[in-house]
Amino acid sequence: MAGPLTSLKVLDFSTLLPGPYATMMLADMGAEVLRIEAPERVDLTKVMPPFDGKISTAFSYLTRGKETLQLNLKQTEAVEKVKELVRDYDIVVEQFRPGVMDRLGIGYDTLKAINPQLIYCAITGYGQTGPYRNRAGHDINYLSLAGVSSHCGRADSGPPPMGIQVADVAGGSHHAVMGILAAVIERQQTGEGQFVDISMTDAAFALNAMSGAACLAGGQEQAPETALLNGGSFYDYYRTRDNRWLSIGSLEPQFSARLCETLGLSEMKSLALSQNPEDQQTLKAALKEKVSEKTLAEWQEIFADQDACVEPVLTISEAAEHPQLKARGMVIEVDRGDGAQQRQLGSPIKFEKASS
Repeated sequence: MAGPLTSLKVLDFSTLLPGPYATMMLADMGAEVLRIEAPERVDLTKVMPPFDGKISTAFSYLTRGKETLQLNLKQTEAVEKVKELVRDYDIVVEQFRPGVMDRLGIGYDTLKAINPQLIYCAITGYGQTGPYRNRAGHDINYLSLAGVSSHCGRADSGPPPMGIQVADVAGGSHHAVMGILAAVIERQQTGEGQFVDISMTDAAFALNAMSGAACLAGGQEQAPETALLNGGSFYDYYRTRDNRWLSIGSLEPQFSARLCETLGLSEMKSLALSQNPEDQQTLKAALKEKVSEKTLAEWQEIFADQDACVEPVLTISEAAEHPQLKARGMVIEVDRGDGAQQRQLGSPIKFEKASS
């Protein structure tokens, strides 16, 4: 694909979600990506339902814009092929546990000796160091150990199993791309490559952001439904008459005033600005009752022209048809490999120019 990274070539040894998502982002921005696929070890996303025709929807999405080369890395010829390829590549991305690439004979030190300008990014659950470096894990585990799950969800039901893979994508994939591109900039200045160590747990811990700052510097541990943004205020979701949900994020005074006026709750404007938990719960109860009186479609019509930070909770298919996301080109059509077109999520990164 055309884009600002057309000068970069990437060797991708990763499987499943974090690494492939990261290299898909690089491919979307123009990088040339070659997937190294193990013929004896099937990538689970390749056989994961649902399927579009004979192709897994997850696999076709994560491999778009990439070429594939099958190599059995346990064979000497395959290792030599990788060493030959790396002379002409800028970036290596791998997602094995620490030490695996070394045992295969194609670890960072070996490849760096062949290509000193190589940028090598290793994405793992816990990083290259520390007592958990060789421990197995998945998204739910990384979020748990990073403290994220502790302050999400409801007080009476605990943390929710997320519908998206936060540590994998927002943690591993995005931080990997940032680290890689930072190393590219450094290489432009020094001529030297770099090892980029991405831990999905580290990245998830960093996602705590404001709640983490409050805890570490202010000593305030955040529990579910106790803070401004995690259900402790009227900033929340509300069930409609037809069992859909409406999101209300009217935090600023001008927005909360408009919200209360629109709902016929003008007398409660001051409660929205109060830091007293009891006031927040009083307003919240009133909002629950009001929102339950109408359907989601009715609320959408009422708030269509109101700049009040009130929006419907849409399904993915509904979101794909929303005029804002359509205008932004967030649904694209891609050749799925058999001549048919497949709808996919578009790239959220937009550039003024199509190519560098």
